[in-house]
Amino acid sequence: MEHLTDIEIAQKAEYQAIDEIAAKVNISTDDLEYYGTKKAKVDHRLLGRSDQADGKLILVTAISPTPAGEGKTTTSVGLADALSQEGKSTMLALREPSLGPVFGVKGGAAGGGYAQVVPMEDINLHFTGDFHAIGAANNLLAAMIDNHIHHGNELGIDSRNITWKRAVDMNDRQLRNIVDGLQGRANGVPREDGFEITVASEIMAILCLAEDLIDLKERLGRIIIGYNFAGEPVTAKDLKAEGAMTALLKDAINPNLVQTLENTPTFVHGGPFANIAHGCNTLIATKLALKQADYVVTEAGFGADLGAEKFIDIKSRIGGIQPDAVVIVATIRALKMHGGVAKADLAQENVEAMRQGSANLAHHLHTMREVFGLPAVVAINRFPTDTQAEVDALADLSQELNVPIVESNVWAEGGAGGRDLAKEVIRLADEPSAFQFAYELTDSIEEKLTKISQKIYGGRGVKLTAKARRQMKTLEQFGFQDLPICMAKTQYSLSDDAKALGAPKDFDITIRDLKVSAGAGFIVALTGNIMTMPGLPKKPAAEAIDVDQAGNISGLF
Repeated sequence: MEHLTDIEIAQKAEYQAIDEIAAKVNISTDDLEYYGTKKAKVDHRLLGRSDQADGKLILVTAISPTPAGEGKTTTSVGLADALSQEGKSTMLALREPSLGPVFGVKGGAAGGGYAQVVPMEDINLHFTGDFHAIGAANNLLAAMIDNHIHHGNELGIDSRNITWKRAVDMNDRQLRNIVDGLQGRANGVPREDGFEITVASEIMAILCLAEDLIDLKERLGRIIIGYNFAGEPVTAKDLKAEGAMTALLKDAINPNLVQTLENTPTFVHGGPFANIAHGCNTLIATKLALKQADYVVTEAGFGADLGAEKFIDIKSRIGGIQPDAVVIVATIRALKMHGGVAKADLAQENVEAMRQGSANLAHHLHTMREVFGLPAVVAINRFPTDTQAEVDALADLSQELNVPIVESNVWAEGGAGGRDLAKEVIRLADEPSAFQFAYELTDSIEEKLTKISQKIYGGRGVKLTAKARRQMKTLEQFGFQDLPICMAKTQYSLSDDAKALGAPKDFDITIRDLKVSAGAGFIVALTGNIMTMPGLPKKPAAEAIDVDQAGNISGLF
């Protein structure tokens, strides 16, 4: 078989017209705003007009990610295509990729092989301009803050205690910390400032949790931009910024409709950081998909300890939705890496390391089934280097963990390679669940942090730095103690030590910073060295990307 890159496969896609894709899930052309022939926005107000019962929600998550790769998005796309092949009315709901990772280490994020969402070049680059609108709204607020201070500072904003940063959708470490407003009074008030990547902006998180345009505006108004000289929070509403910010986002709030290689209708909308925010596509897209299809496949960022926990404790709680079944994606390669095998040696057969590494899988499975009370299946994303002995060992592992483990070959075969997984998902989605959250909103901030550490990570508890304790008291003073927690932790380990693979024990999670995202409606707990502005690697993916005279892009994954 001819070996094609992801982009070469995508460029051979046989498209159906976007209005035909919409018609598959009963979306009228009256609700479409066309962006050419291959993509369209859907009027978000359709959600408010629908009286259809919700379909089944399938959440795809994974073991703790490794450099070996797990293929969560590829599995999500292939599963949706497989469900369509099983005769089910199906929609896929995914995040939009950020330009930072596209040009950095990770590359594109529209699936891979024969399980992709197209047009992948558009999706991975500017798409419909949503991220640019979010960055503009973010930077409008930043401009209005400094402008207010320059023109007399009626609100008494303490320029030493401004928490709002500027944003750009690019990995640029040079902008993490800057000093601006230099060279005289006419150019503003000098102060320390900084940038974060657009996907880390609270506006991204707000867009992804808003119910409609009015809810979006109210949430934007609640953004805390910093504090005044009396130590009291100052909001975007105090600056009268929320109306103009909403105007910039009035089109971005509408979900983007595209299709898979097999023409399954797909929403690709919103893309918050999986650490700083909840790492899921927009609530509007997910809820609208549930109204329009019988099965909706969606995914959460990183492993189940980060993405799935936030999907449930934040997104599900705010949106009043819950998964009917969970798919935990793993690879034999990643299991071996969690078992201590170096990346360079992953092609060598090592059943014992695979069994050792399965402790990480077992932990995430326990979280989904026992902590959250949801039925789950394990999908093993197959690689050509997997040996027969390693594949045979999956049967023993399935028996030990008392969970169905299904091989997935969607990268090579598309939906046909996910039919067994689809059948198991259909069965599981009809099973009763004992759905619950990891904590209650009435728990104290420290109780919530402790429950996440113990129940989700398997740790002893949490340790708050002196700074974090002061911040916790301030948050309680201003009435934010009943908000859910968004834990910003390394994705590579269940602990806050990125090098502790597998299923570490006897550790505490150190909370170094607590800050409120009042508009989004959660408290961010920062652990370890989590950055909101990544940097490019020594050899960025951008070096391999090119375009020819006809406008054809190459090297984009």
